[in-house]
This record gives sequence, structure tokens and C-alpha cells, in this order.
Amino acid sequence: MATNRSTRRRFLSNTGKLAIVTGAAAAGASGIVTQTALADDPQTKDGKVNRPDRRAVPGSPSKAYSRAMQSGRFVFVAGCVGTYQKDGKSALDADFESQARRTLENLKASVEAAGSSLDKVLKCTCFLKKYEDFAKFNEVYMTIFPEPRPARSTVVVLDFVVPGALLEVDCVCVV
Repeated sequence: MATNRSTRRRFLSNTGKLAIVTGAAAAGASGIVTQTALADDPQTKDGKVNRPDRRAVPGSPSKAYSRAMQSGRFVFVAGCVGTYQKDGKSALDADFESQARRTLENLKASVEAAGSSLDKVLKCTCFLKKYEDFAKFNEVYMTIFPEPRPARSTVVVLDFVVPGALLEVDCVCVV
């Protein structure tokens, strides 16, 4: 036990910028960066993180979040589902293929609203409600995205916030 304490003391005195919080370490966190480390970081000023230039892309469907955010050349597009306006209300087709096409069209509209295009998408994260729809999703996806297609992760989830949604897709692109 004494060896562990002296090792920790040596480690902390040698680094000076990393504090290990015993309670946090026990909970699974390895440590936190102290104010001293932040003050020495070129991305910070007076220990406060400076945000790079960023702007919200207009046209969010909700006041709770931005449709997309641009920071430098990167654009982070929020998750899109296959909703559309019908008789002044939000509508959603029941079949998967229609939803997949409309979801990717909505994603494309968000990407273009940011001043980018689908050929500049770097990464997509796709959420499907049913694994059985994976092959059909791949078919639709390949008709929308040009080669080389972006990096992609696809996961199956229990449900979505939008009732009746069968998939959701978000992405990161450049302008």
C-alpha cells in the first residue's frame, strides 16, 4: 500500500498538470485536466476553452437544436428522419424504402443548406429500427451517395423520438 501512495505522489509531482481524483478513479474515470493544464493549452485563454468560429445552419425543424453546425470547414448535421410536409402537417410514410429515400433527401437538403454536397460527406451514422431493413437501406444508400462513399456506422436501435420513424441518419461533411 505504501508503494502505491509513493508512486502516486511521484507521478503527480512529475506531471503537475494531471490530477487524479480518487472518487472519480473508483467510478471509472482516470483523471481530470486541471486549470493549470488548460491555461497552458494554446486552445484556451485564461483557463477557458475558446470555441472556434461556428455558425448554425438555418432551417432547424425545432428550437431545441440546430439543423447543422459549421465550425471551420466542418459541418455537423443533426439526425434526419423521413418526415415531410403534407397539408401543413408533418407526415411520414409507413414503408421503409420510402422513409429511407426521404431521410437521405432530407440529409442532402441539410448538407446543401450548409453550402456543401453529398460528395463532401466524410462520415454517416445510421440508425435502423430493424436489422431486417439493413440490406434495403444499403441499396437506397448506394443510389444516393456517390463513390467513394463516406465512412459509415450503422446500428439498430429500439425506437426513435419521432413516432413511426424507421431510421435516422446524421453526418459530418466539409465545405
